[in-house]
Amino acid sequence: MAGRIDARLKELGIELPVASTPAANYVPYTVTGNLVFVSGQVPFWNGELKYIGRLGEDTDIETGQAAARTCALNILSQVRAACGGDLDRVKRIAKIGVFINSTPDFNKQPIVANGASDLLVEIFGDAGRHARFAVGSNVLPMGVAVEIDAVVEID
Repeated sequence: MAGRIDARLKELGIELPVASTPAANYVPYTVTGNLVFVSGQVPFWNGELKYIGRLGEDTDIETGQAAARTCALNILSQVRAACGGDLDRVKRIAKIGVFINSTPDFNKQPIVANGASDLLVEIFGDAGRHARFAVGSNVLPMGVAVEIDAVVEID
């Protein structure tokens, strides 16, 4: 039986990707007490790398927001795995950290990060409102436009 969050995802027409495996020597998430720490997620979609580029150079804000949204969906896939498949266990998205591959003069990182933030609020309502940071980086793994990590409180 689908839970409340699964029903919300269906209502929004959102499909979560398959949770990816780490590309190096780390785990995709760690559960400590009632917190899930999700490792940085890049815009992979079911094994295919998407959204390569630098904001302010060859990637526009809308594409950056789409990359951030994809990263957030990957975060939710990891959280679902951490919760034994039950996203109804999520009490709150506590914090996300958003790294944006951008040129030194690009200063719209918060607008790009909204691609993830808006999605999380759309899915979880007030429980999706979170603390965050959004910073520019001169390079990210595999040249992706965005990488996001998260801390999620669960039951």
